[in-house]
Amino acid sequence: MIYDVVVIGGGPGGLAAAIKAKKLGLKVLIVDENEYLGGILPQCIHPGFGIHYFKEDLTGPEFAERLVEKAKSLDIEYMLETYVQSIEIISPTEKVIRVISPQGAQEIKTKAIIYAAGARERHRYEIGILGDRVSGVYTAGQAQTMMDIYGILPGKEVVIVGSGDVGLIMARRFSLEGCKVKAVIEILPYPSGLTRNLVILRDFDIPLYLQHAVVAVKGRRRVEEAIIAKVDENLRPINGTEFNIKCDTLVIAAGLIPRLEPLSELGVLVDPATKGPVVSDLYETNIPGIFVVGNSLVVNDLVDFVVEQGERAAMGAKIYVENEGIVYSKSIKVVRGRNVRLAVPQYISGDRDVTLYIRVSIPEENVVLRIKEIDVEIPFRRVRPAEMIRVILKKEQLESIKDTVTLEVIPR
Repeated sequence: MIYDVVVIGGGPGGLAAAIKAKKLGLKVLIVDENEYLGGILPQCIHPGFGIHYFKEDLTGPEFAERLVEKAKSLDIEYMLETYVQSIEIISPTEKVIRVISPQGAQEIKTKAIIYAAGARERHRYEIGILGDRVSGVYTAGQAQTMMDIYGILPGKEVVIVGSGDVGLIMARRFSLEGCKVKAVIEILPYPSGLTRNLVILRDFDIPLYLQHAVVAVKGRRRVEEAIIAKVDENLRPINGTEFNIKCDTLVIAAGLIPRLEPLSELGVLVDPATKGPVVSDLYETNIPGIFVVGNSLVVNDLVDFVVEQGERAAMGAKIYVENEGIVYSKSIKVVRGRNVRLAVPQYISGDRDVTLYIRVSIPEENVVLRIKEIDVEIPFRRVRPAEMIRVILKKEQLESIKDTVTLEVIPR
C-alpha cells in the first residue's frame, strides 16, 4: 500500500493537515510518537486557544478534542507510539518512512509527507546554567506534563527562566496550586510574552528580573538555590553582580527549537532566522513533496496559525500528488529589511494569496510594516518580538513583483 500523504505528528498542525487532505480526497495516514493524538495541547489546560480559528476561547484539551473528533469522524488512519527513524526518497512519487512502533519495525510508503513534529525545548546546558547536577530542574514542558497529565506537583518554591508565554503561563499555574514563584528571570531588556500573559506577574505579585540570567544551581540532592547575575549588552553575565534566590525548583522556559532530525539527513535547507526549513507559499521544502508546518517550521505564538499552515500544506500535497510535482510561476524571495527578524514563507510564487508570518527583532511603537515593491504600509501602534505579525497578500498584489519582496518595519 502507498499513501498519498503521510502526516508526521498528530498535534494541531498535523491534525489540521490530515483533515484537510482527507477532505480533498487524499489517502492519509498520521504517525505520532505519543500515546494520544493532540500533541502538546492536552496538557495546556489554560484558555486562549481557538479565538481565531473556532471563534471561541478554548482550553488546549478542548481545541485538541475538536480536531481529534473530526479526524476520527473522517476515518483518518493513525499510528500512535510510533517513532520515525528515517525517511528515504525513492522517486518524486515514492518516499519510504521507516518507523518503530509497538508492532515492530515497519516501512510506510507515501507520495508526499507533511512534517508537523513540533519543536523541542532548550535545556539548561544550552543556556549556560552550570552548577550541581541535582533534581528539581525541569523544562516547562516537563513540569506542565507532570502537573496536568499526571497530577504531580514538581516543587513548591519556584524560579522560572524565561518571560515568554510558556514561562508566564507556568508561573500562573504554579501560583494557582499554592506554590511560591520566587522570580521570573529574563535575559533580554524587555519581557518576551504576550501582553495578555504579562498581567500574570502583576496578578500574583511575581518579581521579574530583566537583563538577568540564571548562571548556576546549587544543592545537594535537590535544588536549594539559583545563582542569578545581571548581563551586559552582549547577554554575558557581569562578574560581581551575582545574588542567590532560595528555591527547590527551577523551570526553564527559554525557547523552542524546531525538531528536524529526519529532515536534516535529507538535506532540507534551514533558515538560520527561524531554525526551521526554507519553504514555499505551499510550505514545500527544497525536497519536492516534503512539506513542513507548525513549530517544526517556525515557533508560533497562536495555535490558530499552526492550523492555518497545516491546511495550506494539505492543499500543496493535493497539487503535488495530482501533478507528480508542483510548478511555481515565480520564485519571489522574501527579504527581511529593517527590524524584521524572520518571515515565513521565505519564497512565494504569486500563484495564489499568501499569508506571511513575521516577527520583529526589537520592540517599537508607532511604526508601519512596509512592503516596498507593492507600496503597502500597515500601521501598528506597537510591535514586539513575542507577537507574530500576520499579513495576507492577495494574488493581484503580487502580479507586478519579479524577484524579491522586501519587508521592513519603519517609524511612522
